[in-house]
Amino acid sequence: MAQSKEAEAEPRLFAFARIASAVLTHFLGITLTGFVAVLARPGSSLFSWHPFFMTLAFSFFMTEAILLFSPHGSTMKKFSHKVKGRVHWMLQCACVTCAALGLAAIFYNKHLRGKPHFTSWHGLLGVITVCTVAVQSLAAVPLIYHSLAKGWSLAKLKRYHAASGLVTYLLGSGSLLLGLTSVWFTSSVSDAIWYLAALCPVLSALIIMNQVTSAYVARKRLQS
Repeated sequence: MAQSKEAEAEPRLFAFARIASAVLTHFLGITLTGFVAVLARPGSSLFSWHPFFMTLAFSFFMTEAILLFSPHGSTMKKFSHKVKGRVHWMLQCACVTCAALGLAAIFYNKHLRGKPHFTSWHGLLGVITVCTVAVQSLAAVPLIYHSLAKGWSLAKLKRYHAASGLVTYLLGSGSLLLGLTSVWFTSSVSDAIWYLAALCPVLSALIIMNQVTSAYVARKRLQS
């Protein structure tokens, strides 16, 4: 009896941990986006749009798009997978739009100041991430309109999309983290606040990575 109770308690504990992790990811994404928005004061300068749009893109829209498929933290649990897929794609399009606007803002700001472009690791990774997320969103169209995927296995396309999506999310998290090391951010916050801010993309990336890999392992088990 004692062993059976322990066996029941263990899955419940895992389920609670997954729910808590998903809720935490929502909280981290919203908190970092809101904090950067307050700090940047979008509209106060041309540069202010860059951190605002980039954080909105990768900390909020992309995170929420992936969490839609979380069995423990989705805000659309009662909706069908088809509906979730369409909303996921719309959120990703919003992510691409914000990322493009953020990239345009910093590009034009540097142009006006006569500064060179893409000379830092943050700049290089940022432009790679924006291009990658744009390609990722375009590549997802056949998953929504199946007629475009003739001759392709939808199951394989979904696996490739999930794997490339995880890589894209990690690139976005890395770009955000490098952005937090910028002179603008480090000079605007204390050391303690910086570490708390840096934890947001790091923890979110770890939780999202666990969600995607767990879903892939679960599918493999069902197929075997």
